[in-house]
Amino acid sequence: MTGRGELSDGQWERLEPLLPVSNGRCGRWRDHRQVINGILHRIRTGVPWRDLPERFGPWKTAYERHRLWSADGTWERLFQQILAAADAEGGIDWDISVDSTVMRAHQDAAGARRTPLPAPGSTKGAPGPERQDERRWLSPLARLAAVARRARAWAARAAGSAPSCI
Repeated sequence: MTGRGELSDGQWERLEPLLPVSNGRCGRWRDHRQVINGILHRIRTGVPWRDLPERFGPWKTAYERHRLWSADGTWERLFQQILAAADAEGGIDWDISVDSTVMRAHQDAAGARRTPLPAPGSTKGAPGPERQDERRWLSPLARLAAVARRARAWAARAAGSAPSCI
């Protein structure tokens, strides 16, 4: 029996073969399931690492495993593999729903710009006018995708390898 928010037996059976194994140089790793459940608990509740309940093992183990797997791309790899498996099984509906909610701005938000535009030909500060116009019309999803591409490229450069997808 698992606690609220922890991995079920079925979820664990699918996830376990995808997890990295200990290389033996640093000793044996603590049980992956216990540590992952601790990480999930922290993410779900927002508690500080030091306040993780004892049933998840030492807080520092969960913290270090999360830090290590974030740095070496293990979380990203797990996400991609789980996503591909779910898609192959037909478990993902790729239809997009668009919400037309209107957010009203405060009356002080309307009006002219408070800071002057940079002088023509000036490269200090904001990008040139043609680039500003280009960015202004990008959808929020396109801007988010651009940020994700830059983050992946940065992570790939930091790891010393070429980005997997850009």
